[in-house]
Amino acid sequence: GSSCIYPKFAPQPMKEEHLLTGVLEPTNEPYAIAKIAGIKMCQAYHRQYGCRFISAMPTNLYGPNDNFDLETSHVLPALIRKFHEAKIQHKPYVEIWGTGNPRREFLHVDDLADACLFLMLNYDEPEFVNVGMGKDISIKELAMLIKDIVGFEGDLRFDTSKPDGTPRKLLDISRLQSLGWQPRISLKEGIRQTYQWFLQHYQEVIT
Repeated sequence: GSSCIYPKFAPQPMKEEHLLTGVLEPTNEPYAIAKIAGIKMCQAYHRQYGCRFISAMPTNLYGPNDNFDLETSHVLPALIRKFHEAKIQHKPYVEIWGTGNPRREFLHVDDLADACLFLMLNYDEPEFVNVGMGKDISIKELAMLIKDIVGFEGDLRFDTSKPDGTPRKLLDISRLQSLGWQPRISLKEGIRQTYQWFLQHYQEVIT
């Protein structure tokens, strides 16, 4: 699944029961509807036929083998590449869309894999489950963290003519935590690992 299933103006952090309580983000609506249909199908099969289908809704994911294409990637891998290339090209600054104020949540892909296995072993209900870190970070703070890990010594410039998007997207993971699961990889450590993978595969990434 995806956290895009939730309404555009859902209360924060977003609980599972907030599904279908408001209008979806228009730019994500077709994608979100497909995900919601999948959730409902799994729930129907679970209730009608006893099929042990489980739906997990992860937050924004990152990690090795991510998409680093600057035209199509998500914000975290895009910033890793931007800062790395600015560093090796000795650029004076990196430009970032928007104000840097929106807050987002990021989960390492290995933590998602761990959570999925945990649910398969410990969960047997039809209701879907949020999977996230339980904490968020502003885009500006994220950029500063990546800048530090990459070692870029230039400045940040925010292009405020570009859109910010949704002000905040944070999942409430209390349902999963109540079962005994916790994420293990901090954002700083996860970005450091991802950057090392990026360096080792840089030629593949840019071709």
